[in-house]
Amino acid sequence: MHLYSMVEILDDIRKLYRFAQPCPVLHPFVEFYSETSPEAMQQYVGDAPFTVKMFPSYTPTIWINLGAPYQLRHGNDLQQVDRQTDVLVLRSGIVERCNLPSDNIFTIKFNPGGFEAIFGTSQTTIGHEIVSVTQLIPAPLLRKLKRPADFNTRLQLVEQHLLDQYTRHRTLAHPLSFVRQAIDQFSASGMQLNNQQLASHLHLTEKTFYRYFTDAIGVGPKQFFATLRARNALTAWISQRTSFDHTAFGYYDQSHFYRDVENFTGTRFSNISNKPAAQQP
Repeated sequence: MHLYSMVEILDDIRKLYRFAQPCPVLHPFVEFYSETSPEAMQQYVGDAPFTVKMFPSYTPTIWINLGAPYQLRHGNDLQQVDRQTDVLVLRSGIVERCNLPSDNIFTIKFNPGGFEAIFGTSQTTIGHEIVSVTQLIPAPLLRKLKRPADFNTRLQLVEQHLLDQYTRHRTLAHPLSFVRQAIDQFSASGMQLNNQQLASHLHLTEKTFYRYFTDAIGVGPKQFFATLRARNALTAWISQRTSFDHTAFGYYDQSHFYRDVENFTGTRFSNISNKPAAQQP
């Protein structure tokens, strides 16, 4: 049986889903909500099993299962996720979902540090594990989310729960503001500022900056910013191969960019560059 495989960034996996942005209060903490589009699934995937591979992002992600069972591979950990199971992953490594054609997932994707701002628990506690969400979303609410309903109804239910949680834990968010500022400043600098420069901008010692960042994200700022830069640079290269400028992302030459992408994807750059710009099923 043909297995249709999609790879984040290299393929347009977003075309399989419908998306919504969080309300203004939650916008600093939640990147987006999404839900599988049955129409898009039929158009692009058809009736065969398929896989979706996603690269590291350190963005805690909740997947609420509205459809068929699937397999989830996180590093060396392979887990069978049944219809009743809903999971949380940090995406600290490559994650791959192996799905049936009747796959249907509701996604809540947090910004780095946003999970802690809302739930009061550092994303470092997730680590490399595949975690059940039952301690984050009450069982009665999960049952409501899984009932036949439209995307907007699920959005309203989820947002109200996240707003209630944020109200309870917002006093804990002070160190996280430094992390968010550092990410914004690094991006605005053309992804060139180092730890010392970022700490100076935030009026912190380099040691305090490193501690705040590691406590919030679960990895040191150097590794996180290397991941962020590779993700953004590869996304730009995919969309504009002929006009891509590696210096806009802080790379001193093309080889530096190639090495970073290979470390990020675990794939030789020649394999990526030989891939068609738009893969069709």
